Amino acid sequence: MNKIVAVVGMAGSGKSEVARVFEKNGFKRVRFGDITDREAKRRGLALNEENERYVRQEMRKEHGMAAYAILNLPRIDQALMSSDVVVDGLYSWEEYTLLKARYQDDLHLVAVWASPQTRYQRLAKRSVRPLTWEEAASRDAAEIEKTNKGGPIAMANFTIINESSIDQLRKQAEKVVAALK
Repeated sequence: MNKIVAVVGMAGSGKSEVARVFEKNGFKRVRFGDITDREAKRRGLALNEENERYVRQEMRKEHGMAAYAILNLPRIDQALMSSDVVVDGLYSWEEYTLLKARYQDDLHLVAVWASPQTRYQRLAKRSVRPLTWEEAASRDAAEIEKTNKGGPIAMANFTIINESSIDQLRKQAEKVVAALK
C-alpha cells in the first residue's frame, strides 16, 4: 500500500507549505479545508474566518468530530490507488484515530510548529484569508478547546520547527520526505 502523510499544526505554522513539498515529491495532496470552502460557497457565504469557523462547526455537528476525515476518505482512497498521499490540515484527535485505524502503519503524522507570535505575524500578512491578531488567537483557542487538535500534534512521527525562513522550512520538509521514501 502507498503511504499517507497527514500534516498537522496550528494556523500559520506552515502546514500547507510542507504539504506542497510532499506534493512536489510525487504525493497527491488532499486538503481537508477544501470541504469548508466548497460548503461555504454552496451556502453563498464569503470565505472569511467567521464563516469558515461556522461551516467547520456545522460539519462537525452533522458528521461528528472526525467529519473531515470521513468526508475525505473517498478522495484519499482514490488517490492511494496510484500514489502516496499527503493530507493537508488534519485537525482533530478523532480524525487522527479514524485514519490510524484505517491505514495503520501506512499513516505518518508530520507536525509543523511555530510560536504564536510568529504564526500571528504570518497570518496577518498572508494574501489569502489574512487574520488579525485577535482572530488568530481566537482560532487557536477554538482549535485547541473544540477540535482536540493537540493530540495529533503530540502523536506526530516527525516535528518540523518553523521559526525561520520558508527555505529552511522546505529543507526540513525535504528531509522528512527522504526519511519516508
